[in-house]
Parts: sequence; C-alpha cells; structure tokens
Amino acid sequence: MELTLAITGASGTIYAQRTLQLLAQSGAVETINLIMSDVVPTVAQVELGVNLREPSAEKINQWLGLDKNSKLIRVWRLDNLAAKPASGSNKQAGMIIVPCSMGTLGAIASGAGTNLIHRAADVCLKESRRLILVPRETPFNQIHLENMLRVARAGATILAASPSFYHKPQTIDDLVNHLCFRILDQFDIPHSKKTQWTGEEVLQGE
Repeated sequence: MELTLAITGASGTIYAQRTLQLLAQSGAVETINLIMSDVVPTVAQVELGVNLREPSAEKINQWLGLDKNSKLIRVWRLDNLAAKPASGSNKQAGMIIVPCSMGTLGAIASGAGTNLIHRAADVCLKESRRLILVPRETPFNQIHLENMLRVARAGATILAASPSFYHKPQTIDDLVNHLCFRILDQFDIPHSKKTQWTGEEVLQGE
C-alpha cells in the first residue's frame, strides 16, 4: 500500500508522529509520501522539542525511531507540484492530513490550492480515493463548519482529534494512540485492538 501523509501547522504534531510510527509498524504500508507545511518545524519545536527544519528522509527516520536507512518514507517539498502525490496517475490508497489546519481545509474546500498538500488532496477527491482530514481546532466557527461540510460532500472524511474515554486512558499516549488507531481503521490497516469497543464493559458494569 502507498499513502500520502501531510502535516500542517495546526497544533497536534504528536498525532502525525504517532500515525507515521504506527503505519511503519503495521507491515501493510510500503511507501509513505510525506509533505509538511512551512509552519510545521516551528510547531514541532514548541510541542515536541524536535528540529524538523530542512527535513531529510534520514532526519525523519530518526524522529520516528526508524532505521536511518529505511526507504519507507519519501519526503516531498511543499512547492514541488511535480511530485508523485500531485498526479492522479500515481496509484495510492489515499491521503491523511494530520493535523489539518483550518487554512488547509479552506484551500481544499475551495479547490484553489497553491501547494503540494492542497493539490494532493484535490487529486484524492477527483480520483475518489480516501482523504482523511484530522482537524484539531476548537471551537469551530461557521466558516470552518461550512468548509468541513463541503469537503465531506466531495468525498473526504472528517476525523476530528476528539479524545474518547471508554478505553479508560491512563496517559496522554493512550489518548493519542486511540485517535491514531481510528485513522488507521479508515484504511483497514492492522493495529492494537485493545482500545476497540467490545460491549463487554457495559455487561461488567451492570
């Protein structure tokens, strides 16, 4: 399976990091096309204390704890509109934008994209491929909500970064993992099932 994953400048870089790690561990993904917006290095430095400026495949592998020579992830420049994800003739399963900023959402909703993230998302919509947008913004204003409705009607899935608690999370990692497992579910990618709802919790509580 080939996927494109884009990281924008919204808060929540940890969701992108964990999703990439889980994709790498799954054994179901052969290629990840990684695109990052210009603001990501600043957010990643503030939130995670990592330096993602001038990212190379080796630097990304180190950030994710992968072998430095791993070929799984291919990094594409934001301004490279000749990159593989920019073409519908490049066969892939779809795209994940995590976290998805409201600016990126608006560009996709309008169809007036100006960079590789926007173009790659537009390609997924026109080719009827999975496009998963993970907004973390809150509260949403009317423009945000209308843009979500527009992209949902066009075929995208809005998977908001909203934590759930039925799996009894004990740590921030538990909350992050659960959200990232939900992202993987959109592509039927295997992962830990310990956070999946079984209904047994209700029976035990009676």
